[in-house]
Amino acid sequence: MAETTPNETTLAQVMAELVALEDPRARAVNERHGDDHGVNLGKLRALAKRLRTQQELARELWATDDTAARLLALLVCRPKAFGRDELDGMMRQARSPKVHDWLVNYVVKKNPHAEELRLAWFADPDPVVASAGWALTSERVTKKPEGLDLTGLLDVIETEMKDAPERLQWAMNNCLAQIGIEHAEHRARAVAIGERLEVLKDYPTSPGCTSPFAPVWITEMVRRRSDGKVA
Repeated sequence: MAETTPNETTLAQVMAELVALEDPRARAVNERHGDDHGVNLGKLRALAKRLRTQQELARELWATDDTAARLLALLVCRPKAFGRDELDGMMRQARSPKVHDWLVNYVVKKNPHAEELRLAWFADPDPVVASAGWALTSERVTKKPEGLDLTGLLDVIETEMKDAPERLQWAMNNCLAQIGIEHAEHRARAVAIGERLEVLKDYPTSPGCTSPFAPVWITEMVRRRSDGKVA
């Protein structure tokens, strides 16, 4: 997306639009997922599409500490424009699950400091920050595994995932599943770890969706690939 001219849209104007988009029904849905805002995400994306890329506005939106504004900031920013320390600070401020998820997936993964931040966050004492390190590690497991110690990752998962805080546990479980799906030589161990730890075994899963329980997830994705249903 081309960047708009500076100050084309003011922070006050955008915040007023976000207030106008506030919907009690959307807030109720979002709050069930831990997100404290009442803006429908489809409408938020439509606003972002109209605003286009505005890096300075994105920084101003982030600085408001408002969840909807921060989500919008992540949609109108230029991911490569953030410095390493700036992203580290943003991650430590991102307490909302959706803000955390979008920051990792829409910004950090596209930033030239992604690998440096992955290594810095992976063993961070803050479990929310550490979960971002694990999310970036899962990305590498899938797309660029060269140089990763997959056996070592499985060792850590086997030792620590069972008692990890929820968000970190979820990220570690995702890494476990991706190792099992993508790397046949580690598949049996990944499945065995999942079966023994039973993390997310009873997680409610909608009809037609794949369970996040790693042994089921791994088995189903491998089956789909063997059937030619997944690229």
